[in-house]
Amino acid sequence: MIKYRLFCNNCVHNFDSWFGNSKEFEKLKKNKILSCPNCNSSKIEKSLMSPSIINNKTENKNFNSKKQLAVKKKLKQYKKFIKNNFDYVGDNFSYEARSVHYNEKKRSKGIYGKASINEIKELSEEGIETEMIPWINENEN
Repeated sequence: MIKYRLFCNNCVHNFDSWFGNSKEFEKLKKNKILSCPNCNSSKIEKSLMSPSIINNKTENKNFNSKKQLAVKKKLKQYKKFIKNNFDYVGDNFSYEARSVHYNEKKRSKGIYGKASINEIKELSEEGIETEMIPWINENEN
């Protein structure tokens, strides 16, 4: 058995799945049997993964968990800043970004919301700058 971290090209969702071997993944992908649990798209790719190595040294574990906590804390600070200083436009992000860019709609604040990878690529091709930021749930440990 082999575990892969999978990535949906449609909604940018990451998830793990187990396969008998690497050929099984390729076969399922070719036959479009794999689908994203978030949006049901069959545009699934393998992400880069590092093997899990068992290490008996507790100092490395403590260092990694401290590092993870620091990163999570920073991401939560970014989220708070964005919520306080930008307008949330939800799933209309692409439309609103174009409106702002082409001066149809003036805004006193920047915007944030949801967009697919394809929408982000289209905005980039039009010269509209965007950034993707990992969004951490408040109740996540």
